[in-house]
Amino acid sequence: MLSSDDIRTLPPSHELPCSDDIPVDNEDQNFVPNYLLFLLEYLWKQRQDWYFAVDMAIYHTTGPNPRVPIVPDAFLSLGVPRQKDGQSRNSYILWEENYVPPVMALEVVSQTPGGEYDKKLQSYAKLGVLYYAIYNARFSQRDGHQPLEVYKLSKTGYQLQPGEPCWMPELGLGIGRCPLPDDPLGRETLSWFGEGGDRLLNEAEIKDQQLQLERQQAQAERQQAALERQRAERLVQRLRELGEDI
Repeated sequence: MLSSDDIRTLPPSHELPCSDDIPVDNEDQNFVPNYLLFLLEYLWKQRQDWYFAVDMAIYHTTGPNPRVPIVPDAFLSLGVPRQKDGQSRNSYILWEENYVPPVMALEVVSQTPGGEYDKKLQSYAKLGVLYYAIYNARFSQRDGHQPLEVYKLSKTGYQLQPGEPCWMPELGLGIGRCPLPDDPLGRETLSWFGEGGDRLLNEAEIKDQQLQLERQQAQAERQQAALERQRAERLVQRLRELGEDI
């Protein structure tokens, strides 16, 4: 535990690097977190009490040196402003965020293992991250793990959560794998899901869904109109057969 004197000497954000500058070795490490970010931007566009970052340094006081950050591929914090003092953040600094840790952290396993299942797991537990997700679509067999594993922090440490998508009630979101919508390459990504297990749609998908519904309704109306015309024609024909003047 830091003393009050130690806390007063903690460095401000402009003195600290914003990332670890380690290049990614596969496109999933950028693509997957950014897909989650852009989807959340739409789903929570009316909310101002959350922050989602991709490849951003988290500075904390739970390690040996507060100047040495941990850098998830992505993380989500709740109960913090979308912008810090009206500006974009360069990094996420616990002592400037009222010590609110991320509620979820995500690591995308690369060709070179980075301690996702041990060292980082322990670090996130010390930090107090409630949910820790590890996405390992490419190297899960090599590492002896599932393609997606979500751990929840308890008093005894992280516990692997069953099922996929994994519902996270504290977030009001689930997370799971799915084919990238409308992708000609057939790629997989992570997405947000509802409590019932349905994938949450982005704005373009919702507009497309609405357009399809409108087309279906228009088609149903045309079919109904055609059916009514046929009935009217049959009635006229029947009346003529009975010798009625039409």
